[in-house]
Amino acid sequence: MVIVAFAIIKMKDLFAVVMLLGIYSLLSASFFVAMDAVDVAFTEAAVGAGISTLLMLVVITMTGRSEKTTRHKPWLALLVVVFTGGVLIYGTFDMPYFGIADAPIHSHVAPRYINESMKEIGIPNIVTSVLASYRAFDTFGEVVVIFTAGIGVMALLSVGRRPEEDEKTTAIDDSMHEQYLVIRIVTKMLIPFILLYALYVQFHGDFGPGGGFQAGVIFAAAIILYTMLFGLTTARKVINQSFIQFIAAAGVLLYGCVGIVSILNGANFFDYNVLASDPVAGQHLGILLIEWGVGCTVASVMIMIFFNFAGRKEMQQNNEKISNIEGESP
Repeated sequence: MVIVAFAIIKMKDLFAVVMLLGIYSLLSASFFVAMDAVDVAFTEAAVGAGISTLLMLVVITMTGRSEKTTRHKPWLALLVVVFTGGVLIYGTFDMPYFGIADAPIHSHVAPRYINESMKEIGIPNIVTSVLASYRAFDTFGEVVVIFTAGIGVMALLSVGRRPEEDEKTTAIDDSMHEQYLVIRIVTKMLIPFILLYALYVQFHGDFGPGGGFQAGVIFAAAIILYTMLFGLTTARKVINQSFIQFIAAAGVLLYGCVGIVSILNGANFFDYNVLASDPVAGQHLGILLIEWGVGCTVASVMIMIFFNFAGRKEMQQNNEKISNIEGESP
């Protein structure tokens, strides 16, 4: 990981940098697996090596592949980084030694979750119990942050389109992607299985690694893969952007409504015990609903971000190509 990190710093080819970042994420995921943090490894592989790589590739098409050389020496930036890193390292001196038995987390927090979660929540995956039940309000904040990021990207990069523009660019998209015929056929065969696997991850998070975050990213990656191979114009005909925006908001609303229903039934915010006559059944129902909300919001926001980034570049390219075609026509 250290070697890859230094290679990323030295590289000037941004495409190679993106590939190395994907390798770095996979190495990080392997490290998490070795540390028995399988859920974190799953998230790192899906987000770091998966969706982030696709988004950065789109950004490279807008900014250029090669990094511009700077004429000045960024000594101030280097000084800030070194100082910040030194402060962080100094702060670790007060932390308990790694793996020490009497660390606060091993004396209070971990035993509480390990010993009581099965009785109180009733699901085998303790990570899901912590994120979706014990720390449900914190996870709700994370979902709101993701939704806000999607809204911010829409506000900054949203591109309006007219129907006649889509008609003109359809032929251009088809000609551009005919050379990838074999890849397109293979992708058509794989996408249903990718989407099915995303649903498996979504609903199997109670029993193993997975959940709404990972499932949403995998689902979005399948849609983005389709868009990259078949063109943005074709994808817009298949995927209604207004519906995607509605799903993004509906996922956050579903998550928040579960907490409101808990309050209306006389319990605390995100106390799922009151959602059914049996507290454990209520926990299952609450976790199922909020995980579904997380998956919908994450998938929709990732798709929205990709469509808006790709739309900016497509608008520039297609305007140039349409101008050339109209200029050559008699």
